[in-house]
Amino acid sequence: MNKIELESYYKSFFLFFFSMGSLISTIFYINFAKGERDLNENIFAQMRICNFDLKCEKFKIDFVIAGKDAYYVLHKNEDGLYANFPISGAKKNILKVQFVKENYEKELWLIKKELLIEYIFMIIIVLILSFIFSYLSLSPLRKSLELTQEFVKDILHDFNTPLSTLRLNASMLKREIAQNDKLDRIEKSVSSVLELQSHLRSYLNNTQGEKENFNLLDILKENILLLENNHPELSFHTELSSCELYTFKDSFVRIVDNLLSNAVKYNKHNGSISIIYDKSKKILHIIDTGRGIKYPNKVFERFYKEQERGIGIGLNIVKKLCEELGINISVKSTFAKGSTFSLHIKSLLV
Repeated sequence: MNKIELESYYKSFFLFFFSMGSLISTIFYINFAKGERDLNENIFAQMRICNFDLKCEKFKIDFVIAGKDAYYVLHKNEDGLYANFPISGAKKNILKVQFVKENYEKELWLIKKELLIEYIFMIIIVLILSFIFSYLSLSPLRKSLELTQEFVKDILHDFNTPLSTLRLNASMLKREIAQNDKLDRIEKSVSSVLELQSHLRSYLNNTQGEKENFNLLDILKENILLLENNHPELSFHTELSSCELYTFKDSFVRIVDNLLSNAVKYNKHNGSISIIYDKSKKILHIIDTGRGIKYPNKVFERFYKEQERGIGIGLNIVKKLCEELGINISVKSTFAKGSTFSLHIKSLLV
């Protein structure tokens, strides 16, 4: 099972087991209360018989001065259970029949023990049923995910032919007309699509790769150069310094690519983008002069968007990737003026 399937399985299991366990616990609590009540009624009935024949092997009998306690009623105190009965012809003294605490607790324990055995047996059954129920409820989800993954894998495979053709023809054109900036941009764009294809394939195969050392400056320079060539109408400002990171490189590159792409996509004409690394605080800032965000607190929610473009999952993916890498991401934005995304990468530094 992958991470999503395991999470669904555990949640289904916990929900079913907790619900059924709570119901069974309630039923057994009610049964115990009923058992205790029946025991008290049985003891009191025996006390009444004892009052007539005084054959009270289970009880302690005493003649005491009459008090405020009611007659023919079962009472309970720190010494156990007792009942008071009037004595014919006696005004001051009464008969007190008592069931000592130790014996009463033994009787209660027998009831508890019997119910406890039944309770454990039922909990084991519910536990087994919870495993079975969770697995069966997960089956449709697993089949749906498998079908989706197979479909996406087929699409990814079909991408290879047009991308290879595009790359081959770009290389042939490069030989015919020599060096050309437009062809360079085409080749880099094809490389980016192939890289995204590789990321998606790794995600589908549930393989994140291995952590590796790489330089933050190299990653950013490569991205910024590509964006400057493709978007000459925007100005790029950088304040960067070299620093070594140790994490999953592909995931980190996807985070940076997405944030920079959004900064370009939603910027105004002749706007600017600033990429600043605060070395003292270990924070990478990506600042744009774009449209801004009305509700920054919602921007990482899945399918949330404030523009017509896109489907609203890019920043949600960024948020999840940041959580996987241990990066704290935050955003500040002023509507119609621009946004600042900040990546706190202290935990990634070598």
